[in-house]
Order: sequence, then structure tokens, then C-alpha cells
Amino acid sequence: MTDRKPPHLDMETWIDRQIREATERGLFDNLPGAGKPLPDLHTPDDELWWVKKYLRREGLSTEALLPTGLRLRAQIERLPDTVRELPSEWAVREAVNKLNQQITQWLRAPSGPGPAKPVDPDAIVERWKADRANTTPPTATPPGDPATTNQPKTRRWWLWRQRRR
Repeated sequence: MTDRKPPHLDMETWIDRQIREATERGLFDNLPGAGKPLPDLHTPDDELWWVKKYLRREGLSTEALLPTGLRLRAQIERLPDTVRELPSEWAVREAVNKLNQQITQWLRAPSGPGPAKPVDPDAIVERWKADRANTTPPTATPPGDPATTNQPKTRRWWLWRQRRR
């Protein structure tokens, strides 16, 4: 399309001629999606359609588009589920402290709605302990179990090596 429009031709007829000649030369053959209907043709107009489509295609959460305050509020609501799989109380407290640091930063210069105050780590730890007590069966073996009695103690190799010196 490097040609300039001749001054005596109307713009529409010149464009139509360019398209017709390109079609005759086969420039539009084998294009992806040729002969298929346009996707999302009958969906309502949305000015952020391309952002939503990008997020869906990349498998990203729409939470990243929320303002910081609302994103923090969503993280607070999901916190019990987030810490449920953590292995220790220290890891739970660390996760709560990280979230509280983000909340404190937001509270220094708030913009829009958001969390009112930081999360209480002790309350989250107590809930974590209660969840773990309800979900994990006790692993204690009954006394006199043949699997645990009269077993030789295993030595650590580094202790053995240190004693040889």
C-alpha cells in the first residue's frame, strides 16, 4: 500500500480497488481465522474488553486491577485459607507480618476504601492451630506397639565421624 491516492479518484473507490487487487493476488489467502465467525461479535460493548481478554488468556487474576486498599481487604479475607497449609506457627506469623507491613504502608497514605487496621497475628495463629487440630488425625502410636519397641537408635553420620577424631 505504498501507492498514493490519485487525485481524480474518490477515496472509497481507491481503497476498494486496492482490496480487490490484493484479493486477486491471493494476499488474503491462508490468514489465521479465515472463514470463521468473529469471536465475541454479539457480546455487549465493554471498554476494557482487551484487558479482560489478556488476563484470561495469560491466566492472571483480575485482583491485580483493584486499588491497593481493596486488594489488601481481599487478602485479609483469604488469610485463613492462605495460612492453613503453612507448616509452622513461625511461618503463619511471618505471613501475617508481611500482610501487616503492606497494610501499614497503605495506612500511611490511604487512597480509597481499604482495611481499617492491621490483622491480629495471635488470632490468626489460634485459628490456624484450631484448623490443624480438626484436620490432622493424631499420629501417636499406642504403647507396646511392636513397630516402636526395641528398635535400635540410629546415629547421625556426622556424630560418628566426630567421635572417630
